[in-house]
Amino acid sequence: MKYDFTTIIDRKGKDALAVDLLPYSFGIGENIKVRDGLDYIPMWIADMNFPTVPTVTEAIIRRAKHPTYGYFDISDEYYDSIIEWQTRQNQVDGLKDEHIGYENGVLGGVASALHTLCSQGEPILVHAPTYVGFTKTLTNNGYNIVHSPLQKDDKGVWRMDFEDMEEKIAKNKIHCAIFCSPHNPTGRVWERWEIEKAMEIYKKHEVYVLSDEIWSDILLYGNQHIPTQSISEDARNRTVALYAPSKTFNLAGLTGSYHIIYNNWLRERIRRESSLGHYNSINVLSMHALIGAYCSEGREWLGELREVIGGNVKYACDYIDQHFEGVSVSRPQGTYMLFIDCEEWCRKHGRTLEELLRAGFEAGVFWQNGKEFHGEWNIRMNLASPLSMIQKACDRLENYVFCE
Repeated sequence: MKYDFTTIIDRKGKDALAVDLLPYSFGIGENIKVRDGLDYIPMWIADMNFPTVPTVTEAIIRRAKHPTYGYFDISDEYYDSIIEWQTRQNQVDGLKDEHIGYENGVLGGVASALHTLCSQGEPILVHAPTYVGFTKTLTNNGYNIVHSPLQKDDKGVWRMDFEDMEEKIAKNKIHCAIFCSPHNPTGRVWERWEIEKAMEIYKKHEVYVLSDEIWSDILLYGNQHIPTQSISEDARNRTVALYAPSKTFNLAGLTGSYHIIYNNWLRERIRRESSLGHYNSINVLSMHALIGAYCSEGREWLGELREVIGGNVKYACDYIDQHFEGVSVSRPQGTYMLFIDCEEWCRKHGRTLEELLRAGFEAGVFWQNGKEFHGEWNIRMNLASPLSMIQKACDRLENYVFCE
């Protein structure tokens, strides 16, 4: 490969929450003591243990060398980069500067849109399992969550329960829904017919849609992202789509997302809402990082990243299937996260999920409690690391955790 996805980077002391917080119990009891001789393998928070594409670093350094960092306007190059990226990656047609708006983060964009469309105390439809960020944003801002559980089909693929969605929308008089595409934490990449059916329900009941599409670049095994707004003219005007280069290029620490809103009425009101706190302003280095990412070399690098993550997912899922009886996982079609079902194993061995999590921590495998994502017996595990780290983690899970 042209780019380096094998070197293990020492992130300790380099402003990396993923490693600087370790060892940590994540609220399941006293602080963790890792077994002697074992290092820490970060497999929890959703950032990557890979270096970003070199053009990002080059763009930041090039701008940082100029010794003034005063007030500025967002450049034409920033908008042009987003338009070209969306056109090439997602076959988006007709996107213009005016449709794009900066957001400090996807969750901030969700909050601004909710404040525009809803009153506090209103019910919001969200699929379960649910990204913990949605839960916190909705709860902290005074909205009531109504979950529509995803269901696994006979092939183990997570599917929307359309009948349940419509029933809950009607019963609770819901007028706003969060749609996660690709879905976090299950890794589903929705097919066109699935999005079409969901959008028909939302249209029928006059539900506005906040579509988190931050994972849209991390697609595996030939799966294709279908932008929610591309489904129909109604979907185009009913949906607030939220994107960012952060998951794709490991830029979460730079802060910088953006929305795409075609509906003039909706866009003007959301922009006004997000401006009221005077917090939603782009950082000059974040702007140049996006430009450095959304380029031809960024697309080339992303192609290799997808191949590496796809290999990691195959290795980890095959290992689980072959070595951990009573543990199952639906293979993700996108993202770099696994959502592992440990219910059968825990019940058979008389262990709680917390005890299982602790055993992993003590083996230096710092994975994530799925209960935060409304997975009662699930563990979420980050595979965006060199394959050697994934192999080492699986070996430790076999020898120290699933060894009874």
